[in-house]
Amino acid sequence: MGIFSNLLGRSTRVVKGQANKTMDKIEDATFDATLRQAVRDLKTELNKSVRASADAMSNHNRLEAEYHKYERQSEQWKERAKTALESGNEDLAKKALAKKAEAEQQVSSMQTSVEQARATSSKLKEQMGDLRRKIQEAERNASTLIARKNAAKAQKKVAQAMAGIGESDNAFAAIKGFEETVAREEAQAQAFETMGDVGADTDKELEEEFAKLKTSSVDYELEALKKEMDK
Repeated sequence: MGIFSNLLGRSTRVVKGQANKTMDKIEDATFDATLRQAVRDLKTELNKSVRASADAMSNHNRLEAEYHKYERQSEQWKERAKTALESGNEDLAKKALAKKAEAEQQVSSMQTSVEQARATSSKLKEQMGDLRRKIQEAERNASTLIARKNAAKAQKKVAQAMAGIGESDNAFAAIKGFEETVAREEAQAQAFETMGDVGADTDKELEEEFAKLKTSSVDYELEALKKEMDK
């Protein structure tokens, strides 16, 4: 029963060790993949923001160009009015000034929109720069975290090995088991050798006893012969 319990215990430890190893691999892969996916998501959001910012900046550029166009038209109509007056044509000068007034009205009506678009464009440029820097920092942090996790994992394995736990527990236990097996075999060999020596000693004692018997018989015959001669 004890043998089966030991085998069952060892099998359970092996199964648990393999399961933990598999889970560690899954967790490591998930950790790395999750971090890298987070960085990819940030970059995707950056690309979306770039497109949205490009649209806003394009709108500002269009308004700015149109605004400057009406400013130029106002100056042009003013110069034409001067030319008409120099030519003595006041009616033509009035028409030119009327056109100048229309251009100035356009400039005035667009001024607020242009200023807002300019402020929005400037703010978006600043925000895009901040977002790029943050994404770059997040990417560096992700790489650093992965490196730190791998270092911590290696340190943990070393600590477990030193403590005799974890996967190394099975290795230490196996080595100890082999040591015990060799020790048992050595003890058994010594026991058999001792038993062989005991048998040899017994045979030697028997031989000695028979030798004594032979010696006793000769002595007996010698005494008998002496008695016979005395007669």
